[in-house]
Amino acid sequence: MAKIYLSFYISKNLKRPVWLGRPFGLGIEPTTSCNLRCPECPSGLRSFTRPTGMLNMDLFQKTIDETYTHAFYLTLYFQGEPYLNPLFLDMVRYACSKKMYVSTSTNAHFLNEETARKTVESGLDRLVISIDGTTQETYEQYRIGGQLEKVLEGTRLLLKWKKELKSATPHVVFQYLVVGPNEHQISEAEKLAKELGVNEIAFKTAQVYDYQQGSPLIPQNQKYSRYKKNPDGSYSVQNKLLNQCWKMWQSCVVTWDGRIVPCCFDKDASHQMGSLNEKSFSEIWFSNQYQNFRKSLLNSRSEIEICKNCTEGTKVFAE
Repeated sequence: MAKIYLSFYISKNLKRPVWLGRPFGLGIEPTTSCNLRCPECPSGLRSFTRPTGMLNMDLFQKTIDETYTHAFYLTLYFQGEPYLNPLFLDMVRYACSKKMYVSTSTNAHFLNEETARKTVESGLDRLVISIDGTTQETYEQYRIGGQLEKVLEGTRLLLKWKKELKSATPHVVFQYLVVGPNEHQISEAEKLAKELGVNEIAFKTAQVYDYQQGSPLIPQNQKYSRYKKNPDGSYSVQNKLLNQCWKMWQSCVVTWDGRIVPCCFDKDASHQMGSLNEKSFSEIWFSNQYQNFRKSLLNSRSEIEICKNCTEGTKVFAE
């Protein structure tokens, strides 16, 4: 970790990439499939240009075996609903057996009695549950095709099995994506989280792709918005985009078919650094292609499309 921190700060000051170690964070995508149709999600919109599919166990184990000695935090999620992959909990168990801290995110529609118990038994450390509304009417405005009661029942089952198995894990987080249709229920969501007994609730700002002319999804409360309204009525990202990004040194993402991409904002894998089906992780991480991408980010990040709507490495103009 010290090498990674040092590499980042040297690179930021020199404006050229220097890296002395391998990442301690890693994202792996179990699947691109999803049961919902959320309006700002490529999985929900079925809008990928890259292939869709399911991660297989051989590729997963190969990736973990090549990275667990330095990557201790695994986000077993990228796009899609992870529980749709029938091997998902087997993957969790394997990563946990390598002493990795494993986190995932779910819409909780597949947390029945059996999967809730197996989730607790798997050793999963952190489970983020999307709950973007406290009534069905509000929830379904963003989580199109979803049923709030399924989310709540799945949460109850998971918490029940944590208690019955006397397990401290997973740490359960309600994630509330704040958008225009649900921002009036923020206090109700806090109350609901407390009543159910989840460990915490986190409020997240929403990425809106076509924000320039405004969108019903942009909340009025600026605390929960990535965008600000300009005098001419248009909208812009309210944070200044700096020529730096900690994620380029700290982590990366592996798609379901083994492609390495720089970060979770590259949802369509438009910046592929290499494939684990052809090269080792270290070969890709230290490659000239990765070096050139980091260099372009340090010099002109605003020209990289996936960075234009990102909150990482930004500076807020005003609170």
